[in-house]
Amino acid sequence: MNTVFLLLGGNLGDVRTTFRQARELINAGPGLIRKASSLYRSEPWGFEAESLFLNQVPEVETSLDPSDLLHALLAIETALGRTRKKGVMDSRNIDIDILFFNDQVILTPKLEVPHPRLHLRRFTLQPLAEIAPERMHPLTGQTMTQLLEACQDPMTVEKLDTADDTA
Repeated sequence: MNTVFLLLGGNLGDVRTTFRQARELINAGPGLIRKASSLYRSEPWGFEAESLFLNQVPEVETSLDPSDLLHALLAIETALGRTRKKGVMDSRNIDIDILFFNDQVILTPKLEVPHPRLHLRRFTLQPLAEIAPERMHPLTGQTMTQLLEACQDPMTVEKLDTADDTA
């Protein structure tokens, strides 16, 4: 089995319901969620938007390889109504990123793991450090707690619900 950390993000529509549906679809298909972080609210990162984002990190066990997992997650996004504008960061109802896939370093045209901006984004590091504080980044050798402490992202990230309410 493979251990994977994902990032759920969204700021359009009923994001809590969309996240619940995404977790159900993940459990029904590509993997089994072992635990999930609390929900966190933050401003958009890298673009302007009218509404704040919610984010959550689930830890998932899967038998899929990275490519098959990516395709399964993209299918879940599509099933939940996600539309993409090529090359543009924009508001969305759901986004599912692969943050870590075991301790692998993956560099392909369609998938880069660990997520290349993970260490720069407080909205990613806070929920990740909540459920996996001692997890080591395979490229930096730092724990999630260390990366969060060193993160220079000035964005305010607000913890909303406890993990028990969202798993």
